[in-house]
Amino acid sequence: MFEPSPHRVPHDFYATPPEGTRALLSVERFDGPIWEPACGDGGIARVLTAARYHVTSTDLIYRGYGVGGINFLAETTNRARHIVTNPPYGRGLTDQFIRHALRLAMPVNGSVAMLVDLAGLAHPIRTGLYTANPPAAVYVLDELLCRPHGRIPTFAAEQRFCWVVWKPGHVGKASMGWLSPGRFKDRPA
Repeated sequence: MFEPSPHRVPHDFYATPPEGTRALLSVERFDGPIWEPACGDGGIARVLTAARYHVTSTDLIYRGYGVGGINFLAETTNRARHIVTNPPYGRGLTDQFIRHALRLAMPVNGSVAMLVDLAGLAHPIRTGLYTANPPAAVYVLDELLCRPHGRIPTFAAEQRFCWVVWKPGHVGKASMGWLSPGRFKDRPA
């Protein structure tokens, strides 16, 4: 279960600006319904819905969007074919979310897209995760600021993100690309 960290906001809620998801949709398409299991205030889910995807939105904490009280890590069945989310980062939760999403999505030939900390890709504890489960693509975002309730904590202003995408049947190395979310600010998907 989630243990609070003194250096992070409660339940690790850092809202995803719409341009981050719009940037992902400029290079990726999903052929079927999507589950957003850490929907927060709907930042990602609203963009996916505007792009005409059927989205199931859940979160551990209800923040006015989707269904609250759902612990993604305790779920045993997938609620949609694909999983797209900005997972919580503290206490190793990103790795748990990735592993669990892959366990749920791969049997139904679903894709998984996770917005993760770019520096986290280079952490020694993740080498095994990424080599055992090679993503199909990594999209480096040149600028994206995920803010907790409009505030900007010092570390968040310096944090860099990327979308990591796993696709069914992918083998081999990940392709790599760069995206500028600023190009998608205040624009529809």
